[in-house]
Amino acid sequence: MRKNEILEEILNEVDKHPEIMSRREALKYLTVSPLAASVLASATVGTATASASADVKGKIVILGGGLAGMSTAARLNNSISNADITVIEPDPLSVSYQPGQTLVASGIWKINDIVYKRDDFVPSGVKLIKGSVTSVDPENNKVIVDGGQEVTYDQLIVAAGANLNYAAIRGIEGEITSAGKNNEATKQTITKDGLHSIYFQDGAVATWKGIQELVAKAKAHSGPEKLQALFSNPRGAIKCGGAPLKIMYLTHARLVEAGVRDKVELTFNTNNGALFGIPAYNVPIVKQFEVRGFIANYKHNLVAVDTATKTATFNKWRMEKQEFKDEMGDPVFKEVEVSEPVEFKYDFMHVAPPMKTPDVVGKSKIGSAGSWITVNKETLQSSFFPNVWAVGDCAGVPMGKTGGSARKQYKVVVDNVISAMGGKELTSKYDGYTVCPLITGIGTVMLAEFDWSKKPTPSFPLDPTQERWIMWLLKVYLLKPMTIHGMLSGRA
Repeated sequence: MRKNEILEEILNEVDKHPEIMSRREALKYLTVSPLAASVLASATVGTATASASADVKGKIVILGGGLAGMSTAARLNNSISNADITVIEPDPLSVSYQPGQTLVASGIWKINDIVYKRDDFVPSGVKLIKGSVTSVDPENNKVIVDGGQEVTYDQLIVAAGANLNYAAIRGIEGEITSAGKNNEATKQTITKDGLHSIYFQDGAVATWKGIQELVAKAKAHSGPEKLQALFSNPRGAIKCGGAPLKIMYLTHARLVEAGVRDKVELTFNTNNGALFGIPAYNVPIVKQFEVRGFIANYKHNLVAVDTATKTATFNKWRMEKQEFKDEMGDPVFKEVEVSEPVEFKYDFMHVAPPMKTPDVVGKSKIGSAGSWITVNKETLQSSFFPNVWAVGDCAGVPMGKTGGSARKQYKVVVDNVISAMGGKELTSKYDGYTVCPLITGIGTVMLAEFDWSKKPTPSFPLDPTQERWIMWLLKVYLLKPMTIHGMLSGRA
């Protein structure tokens, strides 16, 4: 796609919401901003194929054909002469644009704006197996598809994503993918009666309906007590860690827009000891909470939901020193977690579920106790098998479960796979770069970028702790074409 075609696509999207930003304002920013120029350049894909340079031999199998998997396949295909690449992916809509689910849930986008067909993004010459991996045997360099088909490899790249483990919460059934596959029972529980979650596609659509229902209920509400909108943030690593905050900010914005914000109390219950794990960004977020009148409860882990009574139960926990006896009978003191259940009523609730990589890989010999793929955090090479790699949400790294992280990771994996196939040292390193465009309102975004250092790493000279409308333009209108037309071509 040419640059002017992408520019027109962006402006057409801007035209859908003139109340947020005019085409003139957007065009002015797009034509003068170095950042916008860089993004547009990354998103522009011509008809010519990048010249292949690496002359290495071997069969590469990629487990997973979502954003990370297909982008890796494309970049490998661009970089290796006569590449032998196979992608295994059962979902015909696997390359959906997951960051857009928050925007679907707030009525900015429609679901069709973020759903893309897997088969439209299979690179030329790359083989596709339309099935599910049911067994991984890294000791014999093979995987089994649909319980029968044996697929061997020289290099295995795992891009299996992260499943949504709603079953870890009593009262909600099942484990489901972001595309909503594998468990219809989950959808029957968490898409109605005020209980919602944006983390899967149907859930995002239902969340927008739920927000509208909350607004209508608030307009009709005349009692002295406020309606309760409750938002949870779970224990453990999750993809798009800012999403639980984003949907709260956007719910607030819709309530303000409808003139009923004063009738609803918004509460954020997080398992963590802070609203955001990076101190430099946590400080302004705390201030944003104060300005908007949000309530924050820390060290609250959601454990159960009673949909009949609309009651959520959280374990309110703390660390406490307790005395034990050692093997000699002498007293020793250890820090242990103690907790007590606390209940919250809700009229509207958004659940961010615990997550894990699919059991077929997470519980295999390449997985870990935490159910992620165990890798060196810099090279993304398996800690156990040198010809196995992980990229994207499934990778067991301290940070980095965002689309922006995958954009950095897949280049590292491609470089290192090629080096390994050529018998060379692994020199490409992932520095932990993570980006969270934190939507703070309809028209404003705080662009949080950071790495292993847990310090801001802004891409351009603006204070990254400030909410800005130009970052809304980046998040809502530029990042998707960069992803769909750039990253999935292996170039961005």
